[in-house]
Amino acid sequence: MNPKDLNYKMPPEWERHERTFISWPVQDSMVYPDDFEKVRDGYIELVRGIAEFEPVTIIVNPQDEAQVKEFFQQEKNVDFLTIEHNDAWFRDNGPTFLKNPNGEVAGVNWKFNAWGGKYAPWDKDDEVAPKVLNHYKIKRFDAPLIMEGGSFHVDGEGTLITTEECLLNPNRNPELSREEIEQYLKDYLNVEKIVWLKNGLAGDETDGHVDNVACFAAPGKIVMQVCDDPEDENYQITKENLEILNNATDAKGREFEIISIVQPPKVEHEGKRLTLSYLNFYFVNDGIILPVFGGTATETDKLAKNVLQETFPDRRIKTIDGMAVIKEGGNVHCTTQQMVAK
Repeated sequence: MNPKDLNYKMPPEWERHERTFISWPVQDSMVYPDDFEKVRDGYIELVRGIAEFEPVTIIVNPQDEAQVKEFFQQEKNVDFLTIEHNDAWFRDNGPTFLKNPNGEVAGVNWKFNAWGGKYAPWDKDDEVAPKVLNHYKIKRFDAPLIMEGGSFHVDGEGTLITTEECLLNPNRNPELSREEIEQYLKDYLNVEKIVWLKNGLAGDETDGHVDNVACFAAPGKIVMQVCDDPEDENYQITKENLEILNNATDAKGREFEIISIVQPPKVEHEGKRLTLSYLNFYFVNDGIILPVFGGTATETDKLAKNVLQETFPDRRIKTIDGMAVIKEGGNVHCTTQQMVAK
């Protein structure tokens, strides 16, 4: 029996959370291990920011537990769960939480292979989701599919958005067709329609996760990061994705209202483009945690915050330093995973 058979479905991210999960970073697994103190400080800022809105549970390696607890001695809304892990992107290797009409919570345990085998080892990361679900005694559905939580968004009313670049990449599920992948998403997230965007942002080593590109603001309403510079690699990418959305409808037959956020200026590190995205924000209870980038992005930072405030007038927009962890390949949304409230 899969979640759809038992009437479980994935709620939208803006639904009330019981808590947020974050895995503490592992210096040995980092792309730039010499930056560990900056990354650590970025995580401290993020955890404290989220804790202003809702409880945070930090997944911590046993050898790091004592030190990490010292950072949050004054935080009443932060607790710890000791689980061994290789890397820190809990959005992608953690469980996806579901709920049924009776308010009972369950979780999907996807298979995980470190974004197509890019970062070995990942054996401990693949075991994190079942250990979390077992710890909280939450019903578990084991999906026969390699999948990362950052690769899809849902609207709570039957529609899912994703990218072909990621889900159809042969480094994930080469034995499965597009139709078979769609069916697994429908069965395990209880959605009715998949809207396939083409590609993710330039330089994204996740192979095009949608959580840097577009997300639902509400059923029938999508926020999308756009690029206005024809010389930028993201110009054609975002233009094509925008065209797809303008010609698509959701599971209820509605045309999409598109809310645009202008991308921050291009930034490179050691000759490689960093995937800066305001769309990697995270919904918290009554708020939004928004990464901002400063420097040449100061003006677009302000514009992004204003757009989100206008779009979500009842939420407090809290900004944090988006440059703290971006060199490691992700940002706020990538590090977090919400457990829906019962």
